[in-house]
Amino acid sequence: MRKLVVFNMVSLDGFFVDRKGDMSWAHKNDAEWNAFVNENASGNGVLVFGRITYELMASYWPTPMALENSPVVAKAMNDIPKIVFSRTLDNASWSNTKLVKGDLAAEMRKLKKEPGPDMVILGSGSIVSQLAQQNLIDEYQIALSPIVLGNGRTMFAGVKEKLNFKLTKSRTFANGTVFACYQPGA
Repeated sequence: MRKLVVFNMVSLDGFFVDRKGDMSWAHKNDAEWNAFVNENASGNGVLVFGRITYELMASYWPTPMALENSPVVAKAMNDIPKIVFSRTLDNASWSNTKLVKGDLAAEMRKLKKEPGPDMVILGSGSIVSQLAQQNLIDEYQIALSPIVLGNGRTMFAGVKEKLNFKLTKSRTFANGTVFACYQPGA
């Protein structure tokens, strides 16, 4: 069965996007962190997005600016297969993207049973909170950034019951970022 993983950068006060929905604060100009991100981006898998994150990513990664600023990540983001869950999008024009309009949990259960590479959710807080409550996420990879945003969106907005996690690995970077992997359960 395919795994479903979440990878998100989170501020010290728990937000994955700021009050305007911006994630640019998460980009670091740091050699060690950039090497880690490039290594992660070159892995095999399928990216999973909700509509808002998809539109944000699709507006940046195919651009010449992205190719100039982060060539390794831009190439991976453009080449890798992508799934966007949306009830409102009519089409998904970013290369290698499949649009899924059905029931989120039911569709994800089907996708996890299909053969293929693991799937990674980037951003997409409403997707994360819905799938977390259905126990469909196998691993949470959280990069805690040493910044306070003061306001924004959390990945777990709307979660109705306590979710427990078990730390499986961690790494600290010289730029102050702490990367931690968690599995559901305690």
